[in-house]
Amino acid sequence: MIKLAVYGKGGIGKSTCTANLSAALALLGKRVIQIGCDPKADSTINLLGGKPVIPVMNYLREHDDEPRSLEEISAVGYGGILCIETGGPTPGLGCAGRGIITTFGLLEELKLFERFKPDAVLYDVLGDVVCGGFAAPIREGYASKILIVTSGEKMALYAANNINSAVNNFRDRSYAKVRGIIMNRRNVDGEEEKVKSFADKNGLEIAADIPRSSDITKYEDMGMTVIEGDSGLEVSKRFISLAQMLIDEDNE
Repeated sequence: MIKLAVYGKGGIGKSTCTANLSAALALLGKRVIQIGCDPKADSTINLLGGKPVIPVMNYLREHDDEPRSLEEISAVGYGGILCIETGGPTPGLGCAGRGIITTFGLLEELKLFERFKPDAVLYDVLGDVVCGGFAAPIREGYASKILIVTSGEKMALYAANNINSAVNNFRDRSYAKVRGIIMNRRNVDGEEEKVKSFADKNGLEIAADIPRSSDITKYEDMGMTVIEGDSGLEVSKRFISLAQMLIDEDNE
């Protein structure tokens, strides 16, 4: 099973990349779960026609009991992808990382993986650094590989370096390892050279090169991924190639 966590600087396009990768895996016939690990709870919205699923933490605040079924805290989107959002605490109160830990425990109680039997699980994780609850996807064995999303912008590369360094600190604990970089282009000067230099310095592969595309925005405005909107576009083909690479590695 493909077990993948996606990290990167806030606003760098993690959710866009994760949702399109999930959609690409589904397009290739895989049974997929995407779990958004962010209080904003918008990771899966473009897999669901623009209609958000109730976040787990919101459900727990609004009900006296825990959910008795997965259906109460999930929704099925494009390609049969099962969409779940952890959500977070009331703004200004509590720890967002605790929402991730609470959700993962609940999903285990509801036997998510035994019931859904996925071929791939993708975690879209908030945060420029890997700490506390935000490390849960890689620390507790939920994910085995990490993709870091970055552009050639200074702060995006700074965050990517922090994430890679934090993951390397877990190297001797059998946690997930960084599989590579998704270069989500912003068309800044010298972008390719800057990202390639960072990758080479850290012994990482640029696993996907995603061009800046107005088609992504166009289809997101319609509540869908670019994969769903037009899988024949060049930008869609980049996500499909990444998905196929992950499938091939999983089959080795």
